[in-house]
Amino acid sequence: MELLNEYAKERLAKAEALQAAGIPPYAYAFDRTHNSLEIQAKWGHLQIGEHSEESVRFAGRILTLRGQGKAAFATLSDQAGKMQAYLKLDILGEKPFTEIFKRLDLGDFIGVEGPVFRTKSGELTVEARQLTLLAKALLPPPDKWHGLKDVELRSRQRYLDLSANPEVRESFIKRSKILSGIRAFLEGRGFLEVETPILQGVAGGAAARPFVTHHNTLDMELFLRIAPELYLKRLLVGGFEKVFEMNRNFRNEGISIKHNPEFTMVEVYEAYVSGEAMMVLTEELIRSAALKACGTLKVSYQGVELDFEKPFRRARMIDLVLEGYPEAPQKEKAWPPSGPRLAELFDQHGEAALMQPTFVTDFPIEISPLAKRKPDAPGVADRFELFIYGRELANGFSELNDPMDQWQRFKDQLQARAGGDEEAHQMDEDYVRALMHGMPPAGGLGLGVDRLVMLLCDAASIRDVILFPQLRKEE
Repeated sequence: MELLNEYAKERLAKAEALQAAGIPPYAYAFDRTHNSLEIQAKWGHLQIGEHSEESVRFAGRILTLRGQGKAAFATLSDQAGKMQAYLKLDILGEKPFTEIFKRLDLGDFIGVEGPVFRTKSGELTVEARQLTLLAKALLPPPDKWHGLKDVELRSRQRYLDLSANPEVRESFIKRSKILSGIRAFLEGRGFLEVETPILQGVAGGAAARPFVTHHNTLDMELFLRIAPELYLKRLLVGGFEKVFEMNRNFRNEGISIKHNPEFTMVEVYEAYVSGEAMMVLTEELIRSAALKACGTLKVSYQGVELDFEKPFRRARMIDLVLEGYPEAPQKEKAWPPSGPRLAELFDQHGEAALMQPTFVTDFPIEISPLAKRKPDAPGVADRFELFIYGRELANGFSELNDPMDQWQRFKDQLQARAGGDEEAHQMDEDYVRALMHGMPPAGGLGLGVDRLVMLLCDAASIRDVILFPQLRKEE
């Protein structure tokens, strides 16, 4: 990549000229008194031609620069919105106007100080009586008429996406509010937020391929966590009864509109309850997040109205397969099929039709190595997954706390790994040892935060709700 193109060379020359004139092109700070929203709120009542008695100090990026000669209007952008500034020779003075203003470009950051007034066209404006250059942009912003439209470029250069597209910035502000809302929801129900290791000696808690690294001092292989589950349940053994973690997980898997190798989940564990209580908690949490983010329990996603107000549907996996593939009993070699085959049939014929919130229950025990068996059906796990818009959003179950059963499940997973299943669970002997000290009955939940944000922000791709998604290297 050529560092300085023709635009950068031209702007760099302006920065050097400013420096030579004793004007730093990159300031250390600017003491603002108001942002754009606060100015609008405080002086929105001003009439045309009327000035405020108080001066403001406002800063932002130059989006537009209109005018020539001895006066100009600049539209400045800050996080709160936009504000116009009026820059005039006989108000600013000769030196600031000729040495700073004449060297300004779109994308530069400036600070202005002066009263607020309303122009003849009705625009609330800061009349600049002092002008400070805060940062000289060496590259121009995206074309103002066409904006930043290329999807990959928007993800790769998110800084331009956020600058050029205010609605994108609003989506990430909404994401932050959703995360804080989830925390408040759980803390309000007595859950304690904790932190568990990201570097783990055993990649456990989910069926996924981990990223592998090496610790030089300890001379040992480590894994970026695929899930915090086994550490959080160790806390139940230690006496904590209600814990959660808002965690970053890493899975060495494909990239799609639903998957990013680095993603955010919230995992929740509560002692003395079952998976049933986790379903209730999940439903309440989703409703709380929808109200906080959208102000309603009926949310439009990609043209489909999702109804979070009605009780979420519950259906067994095998029944959902038969809904989508009614001829299955005649066409399959065996019916009911084995656990792995049933899960495969559900992937093919069941999940895509689950547009409205649906808890899928009665998972095969073979694909649920950390869940308790249903007492009346040993081959079935007391496990659920929540599907919305045909996508898995949450996974939960009654936690397996029988150490000998868990030991055998891990051994079965090792056999699957030996048979070529790279996502099968690894053996975690210390976790089994923890269970041998006694873990109370418990329910657990893992909820995909990125996918929830997608739904509540009407984002088509997970890339649109992760500030810096993983991408291939630039060529």
